[in-house]
Amino acid sequence: MKTLEQLLKERILILDGAMGTMIQGYKLEEEDYRGDRFADWPSDVKGNNDLLVLTQPTIIRDIHKAYLDAGADIVETNTFNATSISMADYGMEELVYEINVEAARLARQACDAA
Repeated sequence: MKTLEQLLKERILILDGAMGTMIQGYKLEEEDYRGDRFADWPSDVKGNNDLLVLTQPTIIRDIHKAYLDAGADIVETNTFNATSISMADYGMEELVYEINVEAARLARQACDAA
């Protein structure tokens, strides 16, 4: 298997696209973001796209798959706001590590399947 550096010497590599835009296409509501695990969370979580790796992993994996099917060579994780500062808006700072690990796992699964 070639390294990223080797591939870049041969051709232009394609990076996946906007995760947030793709998520918007699903028209998710508050309960979709919450899932069962966060059904009783004390604050609204709609808009916390990073949380979807825990509550809607199939959607996130399907978005990765769509980009790979379209020809993306590189897939980013769904962790644009998976930092303690951003997650503080939802009171979810303690989930940052779990979200990042799960996001990487989902991206890896999609790549392995491709």
